[in-house]
Amino acid sequence: MKLYFQPLACSMASRIALYEAGAEAEFDQVDRAKKTQAGDDFFDVNPMGQVPALALDGGEVLTENAAVLQRIADLNPEAGLAPPAGTGERAKVQQWLNFISTELHKGTFMPLLDSEANDGARDYARAKTERRLAVAAQALATGDWLVGDFSIADAYLFTVLNWGQATGVSVKDWPALAAFFERITARPAVARALAEETELYRQGLARVA
Repeated sequence: MKLYFQPLACSMASRIALYEAGAEAEFDQVDRAKKTQAGDDFFDVNPMGQVPALALDGGEVLTENAAVLQRIADLNPEAGLAPPAGTGERAKVQQWLNFISTELHKGTFMPLLDSEANDGARDYARAKTERRLAVAAQALATGDWLVGDFSIADAYLFTVLNWGQATGVSVKDWPALAAFFERITARPAVARALAEETELYRQGLARVA
């Protein structure tokens, strides 16, 4: 399989999941011009031009982070990255994937990261930030992970919270989130993914400068 990604974007959650599962995968970096490493038009892979996109061995291409993460988990059930499909615990993981995608990823961080967002959009996002992060913090106040054991939802939450460094949204104001961030970065798969993508991001900045 092949994961199309951009360094430190939401696709890093899928890299983490693949590393956690010990799955074999090829990684194809999409540049700012939406070109793959081979120079192909990424819009031909995903009409939205957004990562992640997961190309499976049978030719199927899956997009949207929550779907890609669940597919990786289902292809590697022995890794325990998500409860079995159809169970109540799986529904809870899906609930968190959707919460992170809508309330945090798109609702909070995207307006703060998007250079084309105006001040009104940024102010609106910041006004909603406290309640949204408080919900995640409350869930982590009584356990190490969002749903039982470590799951793809935790990988996604970490990836999004990592954007706090670029937006000024600090987890230090939420002790449970700060503890979660420290705990998850100690996982070898997470540390590896973060180090690799941070270096790729720095290389990209150096090429632009």
